[in-house]
Amino acid sequence: MKIDTPKLLDALNSVISIPLIPYIGGQIDYAGHAKNIDYLMRNNSLSGGRPRVIAIAGTSLVHHISYADQIKLLDIAGQRMAGEGILMAAIAPNPLPEAAILLRQLAALQRPPDVCLIMPLTGTYAPVGLYETLLRFTAAQAAEHGTRFLYYFRRPRDRDAVIRLAQDSPHVIGVKIGTRENDVLPFVGALGSDKIVIWGIGDRSTAAAELGAQGHTSGINIVVAQASDAINNAQRRGDYEAALQVEADISPLEDIRFMRERAWNYSAVMEAINCAGFDDVAGGTGGPFNPRVPSPVATEIARIMARLAGYH
Repeated sequence: MKIDTPKLLDALNSVISIPLIPYIGGQIDYAGHAKNIDYLMRNNSLSGGRPRVIAIAGTSLVHHISYADQIKLLDIAGQRMAGEGILMAAIAPNPLPEAAILLRQLAALQRPPDVCLIMPLTGTYAPVGLYETLLRFTAAQAAEHGTRFLYYFRRPRDRDAVIRLAQDSPHVIGVKIGTRENDVLPFVGALGSDKIVIWGIGDRSTAAAELGAQGHTSGINIVVAQASDAINNAQRRGDYEAALQVEADISPLEDIRFMRERAWNYSAVMEAINCAGFDDVAGGTGGPFNPRVPSPVATEIARIMARLAGYH
């Protein structure tokens, strides 16, 4: 049964887990992907019995896989979630006709995504073009499939256009902020309580939460689920000090993920899974354009995971 929008918005004020898609020998490990979804669903310590939110998105390497693979990954996730949780799909918005085909195929799944994240627009475009085109596109997709959208804000020059899009489209239910904390306030002020502003740069999210962001995306929830959940639980009850204490614990791992313009965003999570020896999640051997981290980095991640293993 489709979740209504107010309940969906509250559910998104959570940890939005973006698990890596494991590869073995250059091929997607679908069994490992199913194992990762199972881990996330079993290890849910969100307060008040709240549902787990799982997204197949950027850290999952959606930019490097075919639509057929993306649909299969989402289908597996939906099946493993067994009617529980919230499922999010990332959609690259260009070429736009291809995005429409993908949405049509996702809508036909036994468990369609509850919400779709429009990834940052690439190529040459004007902000007004972003606004006008996506306003029409979201209306058309909502009419055909009932799709609800978030927009991933990554380019500061587009701020006003993205705010207008979220204000004017009833089908864009919020924005994921992927720039800096200072951008949270303008979105929160402009969108009000009937939309959501989500922090989109990892678990170090408390500064954004204090400015009004609700929920955050996490690439490390797949390996330290208890830490990410504890951060969100504390933020929801307004205990920012407790959230910051957990952030301090996971900060060394996040530092590695975001160093050199996120060069090890995927690979550091893979290394964390593999070096810790967990048998209930799959890290794989490296994905497209994302090989193993260098040996010194791997050694540092092993030291970090020795301290964080209790959060698994």
